[in-house]
Amino acid sequence: MPMSENFSDMIPEIVTGQEKAEQREILDVIEDVDFDYDGYQVVRGEYFAHIYEPSITFNLSKIYLNTASIKKLPEIDYVQILVNSEEKKLAVRPCGEDEKDSFLWCTPKRKPKQITCRVFFGKIISLMDWNPDYRYKLLGKLIKSNDEYLFIFDLSAPEIYTRTIVEGEKPKTSRTPVFPEQWQNQFGLPVAEHKRRMQVNIFNGYTVFGINDKKAKTNSENQNIEGVTNE
Repeated sequence: MPMSENFSDMIPEIVTGQEKAEQREILDVIEDVDFDYDGYQVVRGEYFAHIYEPSITFNLSKIYLNTASIKKLPEIDYVQILVNSEEKKLAVRPCGEDEKDSFLWCTPKRKPKQITCRVFFGKIISLMDWNPDYRYKLLGKLIKSNDEYLFIFDLSAPEIYTRTIVEGEKPKTSRTPVFPEQWQNQFGLPVAEHKRRMQVNIFNGYTVFGINDKKAKTNSENQNIEGVTNE
């Protein structure tokens, strides 16, 4: 499912500033030829403030990407969602409006668009054994793979916002996230594992999910999910 050359031109070049940093003079450096990363863990980004980082949220049968995601691809209106069930990864791939299973990911004013997707939401909840009453937020990274830009999210690394439901009262959602229990005794992943997790073959084991918004006769929106295996 290659993307057209014209579409690739729509995505701005990402500037990291690395070249400028390399030109700066570094003083008082201690050279240590014996240093290696064995035993080190990369501290999880979820432990820091990350308002400017791409994220996707699952909440009450809806999903949405945040403003930071939309700003990173300012010319993109349509995307596809891809899921790797074995590696527990989710990818958001920019695409053209006419591509199968594409959907609009933002409002006309380029604000986050909450999309109802009961079937897809239920499949993710089942896959990850999540609580459907909680809100789950995943941090991601914009990467380039096979000449395509896409966001990659690790489904196994959610921020979990619990929700307390008391009969006769409005549900209360925690403002403070909790994290998976297995994170308790670690700062993050070992360096080698962290690097491997960021590597992705976009069409290896992924399934494409399209989110279709349809207007019912009652003038209320009903959204359906279609899943098509990508060969």
